[in-house]
Amino acid sequence: MGTQTPGRGLGTRRLGAVQIVFFVVAAAGPLYAIAGGVSATYAVTGSVGVPLSFVLLAPVLALFGVGYAAMSRYVTNAGAFYPYVAHGIGRSAGTAVAYVTVLAYSSIQTGVFGLFGLSVSTWLNTTFGWHLPWWPVALLMVLVVGAGGVLRVDLNAKVLGVALGLEVAVLVVLNAGMFSHPAGSALTPLAPSSLFTAGVGAVFAFSIAVFLGFEGAATYGEECRDPRRTVGRATYIAIGLTAVLYVASSLGLAVAAGPDHVVERAAAEGPGLLFGLGGQYYGTAFADTAYALFLTSQCAALLSLHNAVARYFFALGREGLLPDGLSRTSKRTGAPIGGSLVQTTIGLVVVAVFALAGRDPFTDLFTWTGVTASTGVTIIMVAVSLAVIGFFRRHPGRETWWRRAGAPTLAAVTLTAVLVLIIVNFGVLLGPAGSLPWLRWGLPGLLVLAGLAGFLRAEALRTRRPEAYAAIGGPLREELVETR
Repeated sequence: MGTQTPGRGLGTRRLGAVQIVFFVVAAAGPLYAIAGGVSATYAVTGSVGVPLSFVLLAPVLALFGVGYAAMSRYVTNAGAFYPYVAHGIGRSAGTAVAYVTVLAYSSIQTGVFGLFGLSVSTWLNTTFGWHLPWWPVALLMVLVVGAGGVLRVDLNAKVLGVALGLEVAVLVVLNAGMFSHPAGSALTPLAPSSLFTAGVGAVFAFSIAVFLGFEGAATYGEECRDPRRTVGRATYIAIGLTAVLYVASSLGLAVAAGPDHVVERAAAEGPGLLFGLGGQYYGTAFADTAYALFLTSQCAALLSLHNAVARYFFALGREGLLPDGLSRTSKRTGAPIGGSLVQTTIGLVVVAVFALAGRDPFTDLFTWTGVTASTGVTIIMVAVSLAVIGFFRRHPGRETWWRRAGAPTLAAVTLTAVLVLIIVNFGVLLGPAGSLPWLRWGLPGLLVLAGLAGFLRAEALRTRRPEAYAAIGGPLREELVETR
């Protein structure tokens, strides 16, 4: 099998496993995920068994990580997911996944802009009495993140590393306080009877949305010092770190608020529940500091997500699946400047549209885009798991049966079950707006349309530019490939 020409590349290989962990865990935004996402999960689903859902989901994501890491040794591409599917299932299927990926990641980033605008607006009002709307803050943040997206990738990693370290430190302190002041048993939220009730599907759907971000390690493969090892290591570390943080912190919230009251308090207080408990244990100064880090957590997530989406645009432009201008890189930093500018434009347009329409930045912008993103990423992970199986049937290489078939099969089955739960409970996930049929079916329909557009684009290339079609997914590492 011949090696395709890789074409234009990104900057110097500056990243190691730890730096990639900064990017992918920061994308998950542990502090804002727990203060916002976990609290919302308790409030919307009415389930006390949220901690158990994280306990059960972590091994499923680890199973996905086994095949994902194995594949990363053979395919090194800034497009991450879609090259895996292109080589494992087919080039048209890979392009369909590429378009779904861009939509999913763009969705969650624009949603976080809304959450950030609301968070800063609330803080200014509470602290100084300033009544500033959410949208000017959000628009300014779009521009700030866009400027950061064209800097050297290792500089971005340093910023994210500092932010992530502070987030984890605050969560450790908060968890110590919550477990030291129990208002109920820690065993109740971990009991199967607390999770497996009528709302179990919605709990899993919310929980996998909270995990969103760990799967982005391969996006930085072209900028790794040793992509054969780095991507896999970073993925496992990211899954392990976020799983520990989410299990401990969600359990801490239930224990401190009381299993019988955590749902009611989460619905009434939202993100304030976590910071209110912190202030109760450590004083107002600590609570204020924690809230400030809640804001920086969102900044870190935005920068990380922006970097990931910009690299997807870069890869798609380089291979002719989107306009060639998206493959432009900065001569000074090597950053994907074309993709970064497009992603900044998308953020400005979406925030402006929601602001002009008078929509709420949390219940509308953040929730709608977050649910769309988690659905898209689950679809992508199922496709990648199947692609790993298909790829190693043709190229067994040096991988064990567990890596090339066992773990990916289990991952595909369990993630498909999660996807079904998300679709069935999609209306619940949208909150009050879930009763609107155009929204209930329109948002997942956008993912279907994106996939169809990608598939048709690839099929058009097959007919009109067969050489470009043959290059979809980029080259394989030929020294590792053994073809049956």
